[in-house]
Amino acid sequence: METVATTKPASAKPALRFDRNEWAGAFGDLGTDFPLVVGVTLAAKLDSTSVLTMFGLMQILTGLRYRLPMPVQPLKAMAAIVITQKLSGSVLYGAGLAAGVLMLLLSLSGLIDRLARAIPKSVVRGIQFGLGLQLALLALREYVPADGLFGYALAGVGFGLTLILLGNRRYPAALILVLLGLAYSFAFTVSASSFAHGFGVSLPKVHIPQWSDILTGFLLLTLPQIPLSLGNSILATRQIVEDLFPERRVTVRQIGLTYGLMNLVNPFLSGIPTCHGAGGVAGHYTFGARTGGSVIIEGALYMLLGLFFGRGFEAIVKVFPLPILGVILFFEGVALLRLVRDGASSRSEWMIILLVGLLAAGLPYGYLIGMIVGIIVAALMKRGLIPAEAQGP
Repeated sequence: METVATTKPASAKPALRFDRNEWAGAFGDLGTDFPLVVGVTLAAKLDSTSVLTMFGLMQILTGLRYRLPMPVQPLKAMAAIVITQKLSGSVLYGAGLAAGVLMLLLSLSGLIDRLARAIPKSVVRGIQFGLGLQLALLALREYVPADGLFGYALAGVGFGLTLILLGNRRYPAALILVLLGLAYSFAFTVSASSFAHGFGVSLPKVHIPQWSDILTGFLLLTLPQIPLSLGNSILATRQIVEDLFPERRVTVRQIGLTYGLMNLVNPFLSGIPTCHGAGGVAGHYTFGARTGGSVIIEGALYMLLGLFFGRGFEAIVKVFPLPILGVILFFEGVALLRLVRDGASSRSEWMIILLVGLLAAGLPYGYLIGMIVGIIVAALMKRGLIPAEAQGP
């Protein structure tokens, strides 16, 4: 008697889901993405329709490509410099194109694989630790206090609800948080009429980067960004996918290729430079996502806002209160911090993790400095020039 095979063919693509947990996970990276998208758009006076639409499109394409909760994020170092120095959109677009070309060359040449092999896992864990620490502190210092006493109260309620509901598949915490934030916004800061007034169909604007902007952007924005991209967007992202989805093989070359391709497209349609990120994966996963459905949902929401509410950007900005975004961001940071516990059994690895993490979180160009110092210390330990204790603390 013939036995009917019940396993899926090896070539079958992993399923996408769009259930309540994928919807909840779709908001798991909101605390990182939304403030940066808003900050860059306002600082560089960008076209909000283009920014929101292209950011959403990159999310959708990434969800379809990886079929994992691997979202798209703004390039953080670029965003921080543009926000603080008020650089122009043209320079930002030029920097994005330069970053895309550089990452594509690293990936296609195989250099990115050599870099991945040369950097020890403890250094990658240190980068994750530093990023988690940065996100958690940013949430507590900047987001939670944003609305004064009302903000603290709102964040307190949101924090309590998250502690109770985190991991609950029936009542996902992120959906409750978002509903709480929307209720607060429409009750105190946003009128339905002002939101409706911004309705109207708009399309992204075509932009042709100039050579002068590409060169200026490369020097001012791309060079500071690349170390963070290698550490967080590529190496740490590949590591967290391995941690959370050990059955799925995602390589640094694949991540580098999609990073590069996104930034070859974004500048020509006035979209901000984008990357992948370990924090985004952690955020989506923490709040319930297990497939690329959450990323597609997030992207569809951004595209909806861009195509139909781009004119009402000022109202959109107020819809998600910073204290609620702070709660989401805090738990995203904690999720990253928890990943480093596998290095605690070795004193030498733990020392490198802490050293790299503290340098990354505390210094300008900290990810580059932390990565270099971590590699050197690990090499010296391997050669016996620095005592390496293998026993647990």
